[in-house]
Amino acid sequence: MGLRDDLERFREVGEQRREDLSEFIQYGDLSGGSNDDIRIPVKIVSLPGFEYDQRDQGGVGQGDGGTPDVGQPVGQPQPRPGDGDGEDGEPGEEGGDHEYYEMDPEEFAQELDEELGLDLEPKGKRVIEEKEGPYTDLTRSGPDSTLDFERMFKEGLKRKLTMDFDEEFVREVCAVEGITPREVFEWARGESLPVSMAWIEEAHEEMADERGKWSSIEEVEANVERETIHQQIRRDGIRHVPFRREDERYRYPEIIEEKEKNVVVVNIRDVSGSMREKKRELVERTFTPLDWYLTGKYDNAEFIYIAHDAEAWAVEREEFFGIRSGGGTRISSAYELAAELLEEYPWRDWNRYVFAAGDSENSSNDTEENVIPLMESIPANLHAYVETQPSGNAINATHAEELERHFGTDGDDVAVAYVNSAEDVTDAIYRILSTEAGESDA
Repeated sequence: MGLRDDLERFREVGEQRREDLSEFIQYGDLSGGSNDDIRIPVKIVSLPGFEYDQRDQGGVGQGDGGTPDVGQPVGQPQPRPGDGDGEDGEPGEEGGDHEYYEMDPEEFAQELDEELGLDLEPKGKRVIEEKEGPYTDLTRSGPDSTLDFERMFKEGLKRKLTMDFDEEFVREVCAVEGITPREVFEWARGESLPVSMAWIEEAHEEMADERGKWSSIEEVEANVERETIHQQIRRDGIRHVPFRREDERYRYPEIIEEKEKNVVVVNIRDVSGSMREKKRELVERTFTPLDWYLTGKYDNAEFIYIAHDAEAWAVEREEFFGIRSGGGTRISSAYELAAELLEEYPWRDWNRYVFAAGDSENSSNDTEENVIPLMESIPANLHAYVETQPSGNAINATHAEELERHFGTDGDDVAVAYVNSAEDVTDAIYRILSTEAGESDA
């Protein structure tokens, strides 16, 4: 194994030692990632190198000038193209302490599922294609090439098993002394033999010369072994299967609808004067992984960001977590705007998530009179509210409690989570996503 192989191996070990996902969500720098590319810091492993040893002096090609001091690195392995920050692959000034493990949202969602024990299966809504599936359905007509011969054979075979009988045994019954065709027919009916009167009359006539061979039917049964249809088939095989037109069925393909898994996520944040820096950070730590997760779960994800104090307005993601105003708080203004913006994303075509966060402070009676009715009127896979109170609840911080009181804690479309510190973030994410994952049609 050469130095180049060593270098690659140490780099792989470094990637394996990236931050634990939960640790990264709770304490890491989330600003380095986007909804398309997530960057998780790697715990760097020191790479191997050569150092000068004073015991190794003299010899061919070794001079005095420029000899390194003891312990001084002799040289570094040549970097791979593009490893450094400079041009032509030259190493940058920052070295390797700022390397990252990059993952796409799909990988992030898969790892978060494993880490938190989630099982969210997104449902497709908008039909984008209809195609033929396997030939599993049957109809009474169709081209000969699609005739289900196996089924037709089975139906014919079942008929044969129910209609055939031991003809020789019935003939022996016809040889009973003094027996009439009608008496043979009544006996056959009692034995559940599928034999017609016409067939018995013909057999009775054929056995005229042997009439009197047996004194009674009981004597026939005692001396003649009756053979079942299964024994006959094993002995002689199947020469004929009685098919009927009604047995014919033709296979045709099941029509499968290919549905696109679309989602629109509405993120709502209280930006009033009471939402100070620590509260804003906790909102970011909760909402950002949720955005990454849903991006990875769905084929097409779109995001709406709404900031509000007493009024609400739409913002870009870049400014969503940093805004702070000095106004009051009316949470219903954000839901009014959300309902308006969601009109562009019909419920029949789009999965919807409405996530709101704040410190639970709200104007008097707004939660009960306005927010709850609005939440109930906006169709969504899940409504969630995240309360952030790192210093403990304020006296008038009752919004989350009112939601729980109205919707309960075991509902399948409303979740309330409490985040008072970074340690609560992953629990809050689990609370939210496991609530939606519990839906029967999720």
